Amino acid sequence: MKGERRLSDKESAKIWASNTKRWKERWGRTITFISVSLMAVIGISILLFVASKGLSTFFVNKASVVQFLTGLHWEPSKLDEFGKPFVGALPLIIGSFTVTVLAALVSAPIAIGVAIFMTEISPHIGKKFLQPMVELLVGIPSVVYGFIGLSVVVPFLRDHVSGSGFGIAAGTIVLSIMILPTITSLSVDAIRSVPLQLREASLALGGTRWQTISRVLLTTALPGLFTAIVFGMARAFGEALAVQMVIGNSTVIPQSLFEPASTLTSILTMGMGYTVMGQVENNALWTLAFVLLGMSLFFILIIRRLERRRIYR
Repeated sequence: MKGERRLSDKESAKIWASNTKRWKERWGRTITFISVSLMAVIGISILLFVASKGLSTFFVNKASVVQFLTGLHWEPSKLDEFGKPFVGALPLIIGSFTVTVLAALVSAPIAIGVAIFMTEISPHIGKKFLQPMVELLVGIPSVVYGFIGLSVVVPFLRDHVSGSGFGIAAGTIVLSIMILPTITSLSVDAIRSVPLQLREASLALGGTRWQTISRVLLTTALPGLFTAIVFGMARAFGEALAVQMVIGNSTVIPQSLFEPASTLTSILTMGMGYTVMGQVENNALWTLAFVLLGMSLFFILIIRRLERRRIYR
C-alpha cells in the first residue's frame, strides 16, 4: 500500500529470530510445566494408591493398628478368636531397623575415613583409583551383593562364628558393603564443599593437618556428613533382595545377631508372588509397603532438614 515502508531483509530476519525465540520459550515453559505436573500426579497417585491398599488391612479386614505395630505373630492367612488376622509386624520392624542402624554404624566411619583420604590426604590417588572403585561398587546390582553374601559371608559366619550363618549379622555385613559407596560419595562432596579459606585460616593459625581435618573440616561438613549417613540408611532400609538372601526370613525376634530374622522388605519380596489382590494376605503386604513408604518420607524429611543447615559461612 502507498505510504507503508517495506522491511529490509535484515529487519525481517531480526523479527523472524525474535518470533522464533518467543516460540521456543513458550514451548520450553509448556514442556516444563507438563513434566512437573506429570511427576506430581505420579507421586501423589502412588502415595494414594499405596495408602488405600495399605489401610485395607485395618478398614476391610478389621485388624488392629496396635496389634500390627506391637504383635509378634505374623501369619495373615490365619484368624484369631475374634476373626482378625495375625498381622503382628513387630519382628519385621525390629529386623529392618536393626540391620539398618548396624549397617550405618559399620559403614559411616569407614566411608568418612575414605572420603578424608580422597580429599585431604591423597587427592591424586583418590581421583585416579578410589573414585572409579566407588563408582564400580555403586553400579553392582543388589542381587550380586546378595549372592556374594550367600556364598561367602553366610558360610564364614557358620564355620567360624556361630549358628547357621543366616541372620542379622550376615544382613548387616552385606548392607554395610552396599551402602558404603553411597555414604563415601556424599561425604566426599560434603568435605569438598567446605570453603578453602577455612583450611588456610586453620593452617595459618598454626594448626596441623590433622587438627584442621578434625576440628575445622569435619565440624563444618557435619550436616553434609549426616546427610550422607541418612541417605545410606534410607537405601539400607529399602533394600530387599540382598537382605532376603542372607537374613534367614524367620518372622520372630532373634535373641542374637546370628539367629535368622526378617525385615519388612524380605517378607514383601517373598510373599508378593503367592497372594491374590484383595485377600487379607495381599492387604497385609500392602500395609508393609505403606510402612516402608512412610519411612522413606521420614528419611527424606530428615535429609531436607539437614540440607538447610549446609550453609557454609
